[in-house]
Amino acid sequence: MLKKQYSKTKPVCKVTFSLPIDAAEGAHEIKVLGDFNDWSWENGILMTAGKKDYQAIAELATGRSYEFRYLIDGKTWANDHEADAYVPSPFFGIDNAVIVLEEVELTTTSKAKTEKKVAVAPAKAKAAKITSEKDDLKKIEGVGPKIEQLLNEQGIATFADLAKAKIAVLKDILTVAGPRFKMHDPATWTKQAKLAATGKWDELATLQEELKGGRVK
Repeated sequence: MLKKQYSKTKPVCKVTFSLPIDAAEGAHEIKVLGDFNDWSWENGILMTAGKKDYQAIAELATGRSYEFRYLIDGKTWANDHEADAYVPSPFFGIDNAVIVLEEVELTTTSKAKTEKKVAVAPAKAKAAKITSEKDDLKKIEGVGPKIEQLLNEQGIATFADLAKAKIAVLKDILTVAGPRFKMHDPATWTKQAKLAATGKWDELATLQEELKGGRVK
């Protein structure tokens, strides 16, 4: 189980990792290993036992996702069954849990201090912003029907929406959608979208001649 508390003054999030007691009965030592500590047992985040679960707290940078798992007594792995997503690990048939930390705007105004930062995948945070206005995002090299649907679900429905999107957010959308989408690279999508949004179709066509699947050849 994951609990996220975003900082209002720094681009970080305090994450509380939890593993039920019955998932590690008889364990002597449990640590959280992941991208944030190079999957090292020595650098792992030690979990402490409570009445119902083991817990550990880490402060992680926002605007990206992290793969992680729990390692019990240095030999038995356990997954978080309420993670944001799951991706295949280098080991056949085994998935790693994923936590997605949304990139948030930092501000010192009183209004921003009262805003509720929703610590979920971008799709849930932006879904309500979709309007009846939509562009054919499939005109962007690298965006097919399925990815267009994913972007629409995130509230990215027009070329202008895509042009303003952060690359890190686009990568998180693909990661959460699963391994078949994670392999796509959105690095050029915003640049293409800016040209489309301003009607610069000739320039877009020239740019797309240099691309293959949205990537520079």
